[in-house]
Amino acid sequence: MDSAFALLVAIVVLGLAFEFVNGFHDAANAIATVVGTRVLSPAAAVLMAGLLNFAGAVSGTAVATTVGKGIVDPSAVTQVTVISGLISAILWDLITWYYGLPSSSSHALIFSVVGAGVATAGWNVIVFAGLSRTILGIVYSPLAGFLFASLLLIALFWAFRRTRRVVASTLFSRLQLVSSAYMAFSHGGNDGQKTMGIIALALFSYGALGQQFFIPTWVMVAAALAIALGTASGGWRIVKTMGFSLGELQPVHGFAAETAAGTVIEIATRFGVPISTTHAITGAILGVGTARRAKGVRWGLAGRIVVGWVLTIPGCFGLGYVVKLVLTALLGM
Repeated sequence: MDSAFALLVAIVVLGLAFEFVNGFHDAANAIATVVGTRVLSPAAAVLMAGLLNFAGAVSGTAVATTVGKGIVDPSAVTQVTVISGLISAILWDLITWYYGLPSSSSHALIFSVVGAGVATAGWNVIVFAGLSRTILGIVYSPLAGFLFASLLLIALFWAFRRTRRVVASTLFSRLQLVSSAYMAFSHGGNDGQKTMGIIALALFSYGALGQQFFIPTWVMVAAALAIALGTASGGWRIVKTMGFSLGELQPVHGFAAETAAGTVIEIATRFGVPISTTHAITGAILGVGTARRAKGVRWGLAGRIVVGWVLTIPGCFGLGYVVKLVLTALLGM
């Protein structure tokens, strides 16, 4: 086995490992509210989320294509670039998972690859048109989730204002099963495609895809399975933070938050924009909390989460840059 092929195999394995880590790191995005409102047990919720993550991940390739050729120039990067980005993103995910912070796995991967790409070929390697759309998504996803969830909850309160509380609670307990499934599907559709793009980038760099960049079917299926298995394995630290610590949730609040976040993610996915599902669902949860009463949200904890988001961009860029330099020195490539 030549060194280039061995490195490609390592990238595929690491890519699927990242997708598995992404699954359990971001499990809370799909199931935090349905667990927090006690509509489903944690075990049932993660099983449902795992299956629907898989379905969402194989529903398209628009985001995968953006990540694979719309962030850094695929013709200017090397196998070492890609593996450096993956290692950096996995390290960042594990660090934030350990501390229970719902940081963005998506932006960890993207900015790690950008950092490694700059270490490889300088600033010209960046595809600024694609990266600017990703940065816009950082701002767009939590704000859109916040506003949509707030307005939806207000509309639901008005529409059911004459309904008895017990009847409304029963109704939204059932509806939240649908909204949670929708959130899990949309999460898989956006997050599940990002590793597909990275593996395809490595295949293109190796020469396995020929002259035209595309996402092979086996890459789609493998990445979808990895994120589904990761989601099914848990992620309880962040489930606790998202489902219980940000604010007290009832089924109607969970339904509004999941419906809002799922819609924001679905729109971005179909336009090929790799946004953070963590940003979207956190913004939506804060939105329903604020619509109830501003004091119903633990703003101090929300502030810590925002700090985690902000640190992800320079942290992963720097980590990706350093890991690339270290691997280049060690491998001599």
